[in-house]
Amino acid sequence: MTTRPYVILSAAASVDGYLDDTSSERLRLSNAADFDRVDQVRAESDAILIGANTMRRDNPRLLVNSDARRAQRVADGKPEFPLKVTVTASGDLTANLKFWHHGGQKLVLTVDDAAEKVRNTLGDLADVVSVGPELDWGLVLDELGRRGVDQLMVEGGGTIHTQLMAQNLADEVHLAIAPLLVGQPDAAQFLGAGDYPGGTTARMKVLEVRAIDDVVFVRYAPKERTA
Repeated sequence: MTTRPYVILSAAASVDGYLDDTSSERLRLSNAADFDRVDQVRAESDAILIGANTMRRDNPRLLVNSDARRAQRVADGKPEFPLKVTVTASGDLTANLKFWHHGGQKLVLTVDDAAEKVRNTLGDLADVVSVGPELDWGLVLDELGRRGVDQLMVEGGGTIHTQLMAQNLADEVHLAIAPLLVGQPDAAQFLGAGDYPGGTTARMKVLEVRAIDDVVFVRYAPKERTA
């Protein structure tokens, strides 16, 4: 039986729960010390996943930036960079995004109707795998487990975080809370409406709380909910 990865949802959000504002520039929510913490979690992970919308909007490279951490991965017998993963049901990707041209191996998980479209777009830039007629998160995690991914870091966006939380597939949540207020209803949120396990009174276990300069970092265990 395939062992699914340990899933960490990682996000930085404003006090009122937004991942960004509606301006054309990416809102800097975190700080240098917290970016370094994120880099450490990336280095400890076997794969990093973002959604296609996040890729198109932010155009990230999604790398382990520390030379020392990359060297330690190699010394531990791992690839220099974690596997980079994206999911798309539409197949609307472009080959010029930074994601494809930096780091190590890339994987696209998609659906039957979009697989050929993605392969034609990306060529040999990424391995493309369909999980079936619909994007099933259980099958996504099964595929990653078959590829030896023990720890998966999910960096968004909000739709993916919401789906994984609603389906009770997240093992940890790493949330950096920035001392900012966005207040723009059209801006991207960390979590949206969902039928979350346990309902409105289920309390997640808090694993850690600490200040990182002006950011408050909280780790939750969402599967350990109590009424």
